Amino acid sequence: MSLPARVATLVVAFLAFAALAVFVVVHYFLGGPQTVDFTAGVAPDTGANVNVVMQEDPQNTVSTHPDWVSYFIQNPQTHAWVHTTLFKVPAGSKIDMTIYGYDGCTPLRNPVFGQVTGTIGGVEDVNGKPVKLINSWSGCNVAHTFSIPSINLNIPMASPSLTANLCGTSPCTSGPREVVTFSFKTPRTTGDYFWQCRVPCGGGFVDGFGGPMQTLGFMTGNMEVVS
Repeated sequence: MSLPARVATLVVAFLAFAALAVFVVVHYFLGGPQTVDFTAGVAPDTGANVNVVMQEDPQNTVSTHPDWVSYFIQNPQTHAWVHTTLFKVPAGSKIDMTIYGYDGCTPLRNPVFGQVTGTIGGVEDVNGKPVKLINSWSGCNVAHTFSIPSINLNIPMASPSLTANLCGTSPCTSGPREVVTFSFKTPRTTGDYFWQCRVPCGGGFVDGFGGPMQTLGFMTGNMEVVS
């Protein structure tokens, strides 16, 4: 091979490697869902109240997976709905969380996940009514859960009725929904606290636990606790 040919080959290989490096950085380090920050103006370790608002939808029409169920988080400054499951809160604070449930029901595999745990008072409010348990085996009435195993937090999300005409465009702004509210305390130990839905809602995947169930921005995320 002539010298010019060898130089051209090296240039092409270098450009291919550079393109691969850019792809990895953009898609795996910079291309993930954003983190919604709830720490502005809130001192850590004071027990201060922090309001977090989310919604769960029967689809995700703002992504490349429009048929995947998904959570959204509301930006506390702009009130815009953000396609993400990552949020940041102060350590040692009281989280007052509201989740709008727009998705239909999927029966729980294990009725244990229908129990409310880890909240202040041991209850969640469903449309203003306090409950300690939603029995998805007695009726199709649970859509998803919001569960942080490391702090024993489990919230079964009530669902609209089986005959409801569900919202078809996300983030949802209208249509039948259930409103779930609850409060819990964040740990004083900083770090990332993994959370996930425990309903097998990954349609088309083995046992329903693939796809959105394993993907940040859809049905799994992190609560970042900072000081």
